[in-house]
Amino acid sequence: MEPRFFNRELSWIEFNGRVLHQALRRDQPLLERLQFLSIVTSNYDEFFQVRVASVKRMHMANPHTLDISGLTPEMVLKQISARSHQIMRIQHDCLNNDLLPEFAKRDICYVKPADFNAAQSDYALNFFMNDVYPLLTPLRTDTEVFPNITNLATYAAFLLKPIAGIRNANEILKGSEDSPRISFVQIPNGLSQVIWLPGENGKKQFALLEEIIVRYGTQLFAGFEVEETLLFKIARDADFAVDEDSGSNFVDAMEQVLVQRQSSFPVQMTCNQTSEKILEFLKEKLELTEDDVYRVDDIINPGVLMELREIDDGKMSFPEWEHFYPASLPQEEPYWDILKQRDIVLHVPYESYDPVIKFISDAADDPSVLAIKMTLYRTGKDSPIVAALERAARNGKQVVVLVELKARFDEERNIAWANQLENAGVTVIYGLKNLKVHAKIIMVMRRENDTVRRYAHLATGNYNPKTAKLYSDLSIFTGNSEIVNDATLFFNLVTGYSTLQSMKQLDMAPVTLKAKLLSMIQREIDRSDPEHPGLIMAKMNALTHEEVIEALYKASQAGVKVLLNVRGVCMLVPGVPGLSENIKVISIVDRYLEHSRIFYFQNGGSDEIYLASADWMSRNLDRRIELMFPIIDEQAFDEVKEVLEVYFKDNVNALELKEHGGWCGIPRNKDDEDFRAQETLYKKYKHLNDTASKGTKIEFEVRRKD
Repeated sequence: MEPRFFNRELSWIEFNGRVLHQALRRDQPLLERLQFLSIVTSNYDEFFQVRVASVKRMHMANPHTLDISGLTPEMVLKQISARSHQIMRIQHDCLNNDLLPEFAKRDICYVKPADFNAAQSDYALNFFMNDVYPLLTPLRTDTEVFPNITNLATYAAFLLKPIAGIRNANEILKGSEDSPRISFVQIPNGLSQVIWLPGENGKKQFALLEEIIVRYGTQLFAGFEVEETLLFKIARDADFAVDEDSGSNFVDAMEQVLVQRQSSFPVQMTCNQTSEKILEFLKEKLELTEDDVYRVDDIINPGVLMELREIDDGKMSFPEWEHFYPASLPQEEPYWDILKQRDIVLHVPYESYDPVIKFISDAADDPSVLAIKMTLYRTGKDSPIVAALERAARNGKQVVVLVELKARFDEERNIAWANQLENAGVTVIYGLKNLKVHAKIIMVMRRENDTVRRYAHLATGNYNPKTAKLYSDLSIFTGNSEIVNDATLFFNLVTGYSTLQSMKQLDMAPVTLKAKLLSMIQREIDRSDPEHPGLIMAKMNALTHEEVIEALYKASQAGVKVLLNVRGVCMLVPGVPGLSENIKVISIVDRYLEHSRIFYFQNGGSDEIYLASADWMSRNLDRRIELMFPIIDEQAFDEVKEVLEVYFKDNVNALELKEHGGWCGIPRNKDDEDFRAQETLYKKYKHLNDTASKGTKIEFEVRRKD
């Protein structure tokens, strides 16, 4: 019997396997392959901290509980370990036996300390004594309280043996007789991890900081001989929830969570294979099982090698793709007059993120603007958006920012700039109790003649200019009266105590969004027949919501064609006769992270398209503040629909999910040409930019009251 649902954690691992697939492709530039290898590691770091930690907690609390896929926590943990070990073996085999030899062919050579020549040894020792040694703090392990090992930091451990005949302080501070003398030091983060050595024969040669510390770390232990060494990294439980009842002390409670994260229980260890003695010692002290240990060859974290980008000659990376300024928007003038005429779609990173920054900056500096309201989930360091909001407040405008402090792993940064905004006079609201604010919306109120006009920006992605160069997201600028009125109702609800009034265009989770999705799926069923089957197309990051999946199964059984593009986790099982034979699931991993959420419903010929901040997950639809918004403007509608259709034509990077849970390449005829969605979209926006540059500048004439 085929399962009705795939396990969430195991589905996520297969997503990371698709990332690894990109690293294995020899048609990809060398540094991009290395980048994908690095992403595999960083993805796993978060996965173990959050998802595996959560399953371990569940195992301790309710070991016999079955999840929706029919697995107990122990069964899930066993399968996680087996598949993750397999993926990591492939990852490091690719690094050591493919990528590093390819770098060597380009005279960029990784040299282990054992292979240093005399000049390199002298250089490395001098570097260690002058630049590294003062930063190191060796920690003994025979103390009453075992030293804290910082989450995700890399350590070098040393097994020590006293040199006979040398009396030193160790005789006094020798500790327990039955404890091995093991000390470890944290690898400093403030130094470059790639150390360039004196080259030979015109080659660029490098070593890693961690291995230099292992080689010369004997200098730290006068009177002792180093018998064995081990490089290791620990991932700890980060699945903490802040006390929602902490009231005015909410920020303090959040800061306490950040402290707890550094010393919570370990869930995974990554290490090299140089000392079983040290490894067994650490396993015992940290209460880790063999399944929790991931042995690798040499390099603990392939991500440190991304420093090699510094010497890229342009031949080892993807060709640079320009971020084009939208032809539909002026670069000098504000957008107010244009938005009176129509809605404007922005598609980053193909199009520049500058219009969003300009929209907020213009509002901050415009004397006619009275107020700015927005949500902020994640934003980058030194954000121009935060700077514009500060400036707006100092310019006397009412500025209200709904900040979500519970944005996992960005909490500390969010606390910092929230304080910064408050100091500038911005009204900061720290989310809602028991709900995470994930909606992406800006509203600007502007006095125009004798009235107040409202404008809005709604997006699928965060207000983060840095990730907007890496993540593919869609958004709209609009002056649509119904949308901006709904935006007003939204802010009244989330900042005050207003009862949610009926919205005409926007849908909000956890209040109406799920019900709207389910009703549109049912509508598609009702309007479908064998001659005119219904059609649902959707693009999202994850699909895990049981009710939505069951509704899609029902649609498939009614003959509705369902096309899904799911980047990450997908718990829906496609292609099962009598259940989901009309459902096709694909996933695309490419140079940009696919992040947009696009939902299309054929609706009996009166088709509709929506964008949203929400994936079809329980956390998004039931436990977060999210927004879904329609594409109403005809031109904008055609543009978004074309984007969605492009994603389902990819036969280069797209993989298809099968009923057994594996992913396969898209079937192709021998005469089919390559079609890569992201490349097609880039060429489209480049063509639009080139055409606009050569064509006549479009001017808008707006009638104004004299």
